[in-house]
Amino acid sequence: MGHHSTWTWQELLVLLGVLWLWGGSAQPTPLGPTRSPAPQLKFRLAGYPRKHNEGRVEVFYNDEWGTICDDDFTLANAHVLCRHLGFVAATGWAHSAKYGKGVGRIWLDNVNCAGGEKSIGDCKHRGWGNSDCSHEEDAGVICKDERIPGFKDSNVIETEQSHVEEVRLRPVVSGARRRLPVTEGIVEVRYKDGWAQICDEGWDTKNSRVICGMMGFPAEKKVNRNFYKRLKRAARTKGQSPRLGSRLASKSQPKKRREDVGSRKRLFAERQQLNYRLHSVSCTGTEVHLSMCTFQFYQGNTSTACGAGMPAVVSCLPGPLFTSGSTHKKKQRQQQQGQLRIRLKGGAKAGEGRVEVLKSSEWGTVCDDRWNLLSASVVCRELGFGSAKEALTGARMGQGTGPIHLNEVQCLGTEKSLWSCPFKNITQEDCKHTEDAAVRCNIPYMGYENLIRLAGGRTAFEGRVEVKRGSKWGTVCSDGWTTKEAMVACRQLGLGYSLHAVTETWYWDASNVTEMVLSGVKCAGHEMSLSHCQHHGSSLNCRNTGTRFAAGVICSETASDLLLHAPLVQETAYIEDRPLHMLYCAAEENCLSSSARLANWPYGHRRLLRFSSQIHNNGRADFRPKAGRHSWVWHECHRHYHSMDIFTHYDILTPNGTKVAEGHKASFCLEDTECEEDVAKRYECANFGEQGITVGCWDLYRHDIDCQWIDITDVKPGNYILQVVINPNFEVAESDFTNNAMKCNCKYDGHRIWVHSCHIGDALSEEASKRFEQYPGQLNNQIS
Repeated sequence: MGHHSTWTWQELLVLLGVLWLWGGSAQPTPLGPTRSPAPQLKFRLAGYPRKHNEGRVEVFYNDEWGTICDDDFTLANAHVLCRHLGFVAATGWAHSAKYGKGVGRIWLDNVNCAGGEKSIGDCKHRGWGNSDCSHEEDAGVICKDERIPGFKDSNVIETEQSHVEEVRLRPVVSGARRRLPVTEGIVEVRYKDGWAQICDEGWDTKNSRVICGMMGFPAEKKVNRNFYKRLKRAARTKGQSPRLGSRLASKSQPKKRREDVGSRKRLFAERQQLNYRLHSVSCTGTEVHLSMCTFQFYQGNTSTACGAGMPAVVSCLPGPLFTSGSTHKKKQRQQQQGQLRIRLKGGAKAGEGRVEVLKSSEWGTVCDDRWNLLSASVVCRELGFGSAKEALTGARMGQGTGPIHLNEVQCLGTEKSLWSCPFKNITQEDCKHTEDAAVRCNIPYMGYENLIRLAGGRTAFEGRVEVKRGSKWGTVCSDGWTTKEAMVACRQLGLGYSLHAVTETWYWDASNVTEMVLSGVKCAGHEMSLSHCQHHGSSLNCRNTGTRFAAGVICSETASDLLLHAPLVQETAYIEDRPLHMLYCAAEENCLSSSARLANWPYGHRRLLRFSSQIHNNGRADFRPKAGRHSWVWHECHRHYHSMDIFTHYDILTPNGTKVAEGHKASFCLEDTECEEDVAKRYECANFGEQGITVGCWDLYRHDIDCQWIDITDVKPGNYILQVVINPNFEVAESDFTNNAMKCNCKYDGHRIWVHSCHIGDALSEEASKRFEQYPGQLNNQIS
């Protein structure tokens, strides 16, 4: 009976389920908070600046375009949205209106997708139109640049709205076409599969300023409109001869400009019909993109458009980095740059980095409270770049050190300098270095990335370096190929920082390029292209010209950044006379000066200047030894492994820079001694553990450890500079090598030593650094 009863209940449940399903399908389903009919939804990518596969997500629902809030947004949400847009998947997403603020409704909030849903409406959310967000929280997506096979853009609306994404300057003078950067030309916007012009009726310098900023230039200059008017007439004349073009140039141009447009550089008389797209453009001059200005589209037939006008033409002034000229001019520009009270640090490319400002002869950072594109653009233009592409917050370019000089900077966008903007003076409680502001600026297109490529790597970020010399591709000699050269190669490729400089690339031999075309490359590390570094001319000189020894790189989007905590050195410095019988292990590791070999061992002593070192990683990637554990060297005397032979140099210098004593420190243990709040330790040396320094942690070498000293036995009394240099041979890549040195003033009277004014090498202004180098010595033991 019990068995029969069980079957009855199961049948009853099935029957009830069938009745419920039948009843549900027979009635119209009311719209639930997380459901919507598929045909109503359409999607598009919008915003600035962006590529075709990224942008602010906009949803067309209930006959109205709106955005999605970034609250609780995840990569799974981005996957669903990218598939809506015809891409196979998402590679990332963006918060806080990275692509600009949208307008209208915010349709979705607290979206929570599993990732496999066919529609964003199938994901959990608060309900259509139910949001507590502002457009400052508009979400964006970055989709994988791979289309779904057979996908049709039926759900993407071709709008006539204000969506001007791509803009270019098209030069019309033949010489200018070959020369980069392009500083003058007709402004064109991408339209369908081609380019269209803008009518210049009502065009003013504010509009030109916005275009120049987008193109990477800090300022605009006046255009000779008469020249282009004659060109417009010439374009209407079929069969225009080059000679006429030359005559037009010579008649319309002042003498000063005839040289530029003479017979050598004939005009390209444009015979194509002009295709106007925009008119009535009106910018305030502070916008970072043309799409932020007000303008109107031409509708329908545009053959009679812009009757009284002509295509908008802009001429821009390049910044110092991008001005071609004599060496003398370059030196002048470098001097001007040196006088600036603002700089960028820690960026992989030109025109990006953490913003640092000079106040009271000391460099400091800017807090990111209220940091926006207007303030970032003032920084970019002041430094000779265009408007800002991104205003970065949260120490996205690594943490700075020293004081935080400015907070709540609120520029209007018209200021010549960040110091002219309203700001608040900082107090220690307001901000920390985890809130350091940074920028990415628009820079002119120089085409450097077309002259270099990688071959044979497992990923796009690694491979054998091949460069183009003339019309020929070839390899680079690896003699002297170091992290500095690799840094420049990765920058030129647009792949961030160099993780490793590779000198043997036989395992990447996947290319048919076998000839070596470049040797003797020696870079300072800041160059934008390998061609800007010192190198041999046409006569190559390389020990091994085979492809096996061609130079290679492994690049990375992030890098570590080590710096020494200067105050601790000052606080812990003291002299110890250590008996020789306690220094056998130190002698074995070359931690004593050369005269120690002549000493009467084990009798006598050595005079040691001891101090503690606290080395912080303020970068965006962990600092790891170059060599893996398999190649670490065991030192029996101290009973530990060395992961880097030379990790730090310690030197005593005279005020004119002559070295009088030196020491060095092998990294027998790189580990996380302490970390900032909320950062977990990852590296520990015990039991042959992994070595390294995590981002936000520091490694402490106490003053009482062997070799944590400089042997000053042979140093005479006097005034000196104590210098400590981390990672001196650039063995491990860092985002910034200029902050690896620390200097202190010190006075030694033969018995005692006074150490003071310790600072990171690039922390002071040029004037203060010069005063430091000319330090006359102390007259007493009172340090002012």
